[in-house]
Amino acid sequence: MFAEILKLLAETAMKVEDIQVDKNEIITNLDIDKLERVSFILKTIAHPLRISIISLLVSNEKLCVNDICQLLGSEQSLTSHHLSNMKLSGILGSAREGKNIYYFLKLKEVVTVINCMNRCDLI
Repeated sequence: MFAEILKLLAETAMKVEDIQVDKNEIITNLDIDKLERVSFILKTIAHPLRISIISLLVSNEKLCVNDICQLLGSEQSLTSHHLSNMKLSGILGSAREGKNIYYFLKLKEVVTVINCMNRCDLI
């Protein structure tokens, strides 16, 4: 599954030469709050399993840990650990329904950051 995600990221990547940016504009338009927010998101999602979980939650409104494990072929304990960290960071939310806890994407800006990475030619 991770290989498929990396392949998809590579297929949708932009080339650096295609990006027209004035270097002086980058330096003068730095917004510290925005940089801190993006840095926080990047640090929190900096794992292939976490990015995969977020991708699943973009396409599915909510999923329980068992569904996520089945779809990704991951171990339940490891998946739960990553879900817990992303929930504590505010990226995910959760709601109990019967015996299951369902996770959903709470911080929608994370999708924008992942989309930016998808367009990057570094992968």
